Amino acid sequence: MDQSRAGISIEIYSDVVCPWCYVGKRRLERALVQSHGSVKGLIAWRPFQLNPTMPQEGMERTAYLEAKFGSTDAFKRLEEHVLEAAREERIAFAFEKIARTPNTFLAHRLIWHATRQDRQDSVVDSLFKGYFEEGADIGSSATLVRLAQRAGLDGADTERFFQKDEGVAEVKVEEAAGHRLGIRSVPYFVLNQAYGISGAQPVERFVEAIEKVLTQPATISAGATGKR
Repeated sequence: MDQSRAGISIEIYSDVVCPWCYVGKRRLERALVQSHGSVKGLIAWRPFQLNPTMPQEGMERTAYLEAKFGSTDAFKRLEEHVLEAAREERIAFAFEKIARTPNTFLAHRLIWHATRQDRQDSVVDSLFKGYFEEGADIGSSATLVRLAQRAGLDGADTERFFQKDEGVAEVKVEEAAGHRLGIRSVPYFVLNQAYGISGAQPVERFVEAIEKVLTQPATISAGATGKR
């Protein structure tokens, strides 16, 4: 492996209820293969709540969509763009299975917890699949334990984790760091703490960015339009 590529780190600001974040994850993975880099172990997922004021118990999905988009029909039109991108990435979105839009803070705590066991990326995959393809209520700690087990975490240990306040302060600090960078939409990718990419960009854009960050320094620019 080219040792220069081993030094690449990628921080991904994301929310697990953001469909474009799921698409962006797949596109980044393809870009890493195409660029012949090996940075999987240096990917870090950072929290960004799209709905930070969401009630802890979440909200009925139809009511949420009507409040956010004005009507479910308006969302359907936006949904078509996501589905088109998802087909290319072989993601089987099943929006009709989602009954509730959750508060995602517990899910972000789980992702933080998974970092300590080197299972963060697997947990993120399990959460995306659970929510978008299976309609799982990822605002429920019981559901999160099940999805964590599927990703290789110990179920009993994860249950104990949720019974404590571990990760609460840390997740808030990480999310605040993203806001200080000026991030307003997700996904947002930071390469080598220097180069920012906003949105689920085409694979070619990620490949270009990886090559660029390897050859020259860059300055984070978080003001670009993101994907939602």
